Amino acid sequence: MNFSDQDMMSAKEVRKRLGVSAQTLYSYVSRGHIRAFQSPRDARKSLYLREDVERWAKRKASGRSRRSVAASALDWGEPALVSEITEIRDGRVFYRGQDAVEVSRDWLLEETAALLLDRDLEAPAPDRMPLLAAPDPLQRMLMALTRKVTDPEVRPLDLVEAMVHAVTRKRGEGPVHGQLAAAWDVSEDEADVLRRVLVLCADHELNASTFACRVTASTGACLPACLLTGLSTLSGPRHGGMVSRALAFMQAAVKDGRAPDLDDGPPPGFGHPLYPRGDPRAAEILRVLPLDRAWAPVVAALRERQVHPSLDFALAHVVTVLDLPREAGLVLFAVGRAAGWMAHAEEQAQSGHLIRPRAAQRE
Repeated sequence: MNFSDQDMMSAKEVRKRLGVSAQTLYSYVSRGHIRAFQSPRDARKSLYLREDVERWAKRKASGRSRRSVAASALDWGEPALVSEITEIRDGRVFYRGQDAVEVSRDWLLEETAALLLDRDLEAPAPDRMPLLAAPDPLQRMLMALTRKVTDPEVRPLDLVEAMVHAVTRKRGEGPVHGQLAAAWDVSEDEADVLRRVLVLCADHELNASTFACRVTASTGACLPACLLTGLSTLSGPRHGGMVSRALAFMQAAVKDGRAPDLDDGPPPGFGHPLYPRGDPRAAEILRVLPLDRAWAPVVAALRERQVHPSLDFALAHVVTVLDLPREAGLVLFAVGRAAGWMAHAEEQAQSGHLIRPRAAQRE
């Protein structure tokens, strides 16, 4: 997807064309309405795709009925749920005001969960339920959470521990990343990579699984039921399943030996719409765990075209470099994200509001 100078507009030109402030322009970019690219002449500045700007200008000029606004609201929508948990701002992620990348350099997932939930958490209680025998880790995690639905005294870290034991099929103790590292037989340094990855996966504002989790919480459902909803949603190929798709894409791209075709948009694991200059979570993981030599040329070719790796790619990269089971990317995503799901479920429940949109006939 190559663009000429005529295809691009400066920030000043965009603001004049749309009649908006710099802050509003950034909002359009962060929501994926207008694509932004680094200027080849000045790395400190961005250029904006003219076709996106003109489409937005036409939309503003024509006006929209209340019904048409509602119909598009949930597609990278304009309305927002009020939340104090995670903020995505200026290309960075903040957990309750703390830079998530900085947090990942020292914190455990358990400590991050306490930060997101905004309270101290008790250590997990011993789980005496029989270990699960289903062959797939996702199935076992779903089954483990289902068991907890009927537990009236379940605590947040009990749920994380249940998911980990479901994956490892062991009654391990100690930090989550250590239990996974032992199950996957990785070194101490590699275990620290897992720790960082889990923290970076812990929350990401109102992604699909988190929103689904909040919908469940808004009905008054228990915490394990909310996590079941989140995990089920994460399993889809356009969410947590994107990790496997990114892995398959990279394996095919390396074998093919040609620059990826971008005619149909960014490939799996690349081009997150909230990060036109690159996903900071992926950048941090790749800083700690440098790119596989076979993968580096593919990533470099995409970066030259302003298409950057996302967290999904970074998880696929971790699976490859550490020689983990193929499903480990989704496991890391799910176990880490459980911290955010719990925080959002509690915040939604405390709000007392039922999330219930209306259906409208297409105009």
